[in-house]
Amino acid sequence: KLYNVITDGKGGSFVIRRWIMHVDMDAFYASVEQRDNPELRGRPVIVGGTSDRGVVATASYEARAYGVHSALGTKKARQLCPDGIFLPPRIAYYRTISRQIRKIFEGYSPDIEPLSLDEAFLDISGLHGHYKDVLEVGRAVKRDIKEQTGLVASAGIGPNKFLAKLASDLDKPDGLVCIPYGKEEEMLAPLPVRKIWGVGKVTENRLLSAGYDTIGSIAAASPDKLRPLVGNQAERLYELAHGRDYRRVETTQQVKSIGNEQTYEQDLVLQEDVDRQLRLLAEEVAHRLRKHGLMGRTMTLKIRYNDFTTETRSESSESMGLYTEEQLYFSARKLYAKKTRKGSVRLLGVTVSKLQTVIIQDSLFAEEPTTKKRLAEEKVTTAIDKLQERFGRRAVMKGFLWEAESSVKEVKEKE
Repeated sequence: KLYNVITDGKGGSFVIRRWIMHVDMDAFYASVEQRDNPELRGRPVIVGGTSDRGVVATASYEARAYGVHSALGTKKARQLCPDGIFLPPRIAYYRTISRQIRKIFEGYSPDIEPLSLDEAFLDISGLHGHYKDVLEVGRAVKRDIKEQTGLVASAGIGPNKFLAKLASDLDKPDGLVCIPYGKEEEMLAPLPVRKIWGVGKVTENRLLSAGYDTIGSIAAASPDKLRPLVGNQAERLYELAHGRDYRRVETTQQVKSIGNEQTYEQDLVLQEDVDRQLRLLAEEVAHRLRKHGLMGRTMTLKIRYNDFTTETRSESSESMGLYTEEQLYFSARKLYAKKTRKGSVRLLGVTVSKLQTVIIQDSLFAEEPTTKKRLAEEKVTTAIDKLQERFGRRAVMKGFLWEAESSVKEVKEKE
């Protein structure tokens, strides 16, 4: 499980030890902004929602010194860092730079697994034969990224994905760490339990309260002792604590869900305002489904109230596929009607999952148009898509979208 079998093209094969590298761009969004604007260099740059209702996407290391971090509320970030420079994200631009970095990765390995715009796994097994050692491979990748993009990356190298990802975070920024074979448990033992992949705040608190404060203490326990604390995650945590992770680099990752969330500058109180925003969310998600040629079997609606409590409701169907704006809107409205709480709404989110290639089907909802009208609307939608692709999403918009968009102040996309 820790080796790759390589064919020699002559009917034979040989075995090489597996090495995985995880490359993570340091403060990616903020670093791009500092690179493009010299006046921002050395200053606390915070990219994300710019209103007090927004959320931090990325903070420069200068801002992190004040305690600002991703997912922190913008209002709190302003309190911690009053001199911070708050900028809205330029996602499309960051994607372009991410593709440039991906091209660099392709020069080193055909086996690449992107995790997001700013990080990826590379299987570099055998590549160290062309270099002094695996650390030289990491230095070469970091050097190419710096020379070609002007940005700094941290890299971690190890026998598996867990160790590689953990290593990339041990010496940030501009770090390069290798966890070699035979040293896994020794290097893991003193690290805090939160360094284990998948251990969030809730799980960390449970483990700490039971006396498990380091990865070494988890390794010294047993799955049976861990199970009352973490349930069916006990075996996985125990294996990771010993540095064991047999997952391969997945080079053909598929999109698992497509969704959109919006946080509103003013809370939504009236049902007609909620309906308008559900329609806007449905249109955006439908557009992205069409772009990927996908439909889904499960709809999830996320509602965050003004007291920051969050409610999610989902509905699945094996007999229909969701991909049109009307389907998504009616499904979201149906789920909203089932909410258990009252109160004004701060955030709405619509996500479609259990995705598959789209199959055109007849009307599935009593409220939907007839099939003939539906086909006509799909032709209009296709024409709009083509115009928007050429001239931008705001070049051509349906009337209700133009009206609804004006009330949206902060947008957070996920895919």
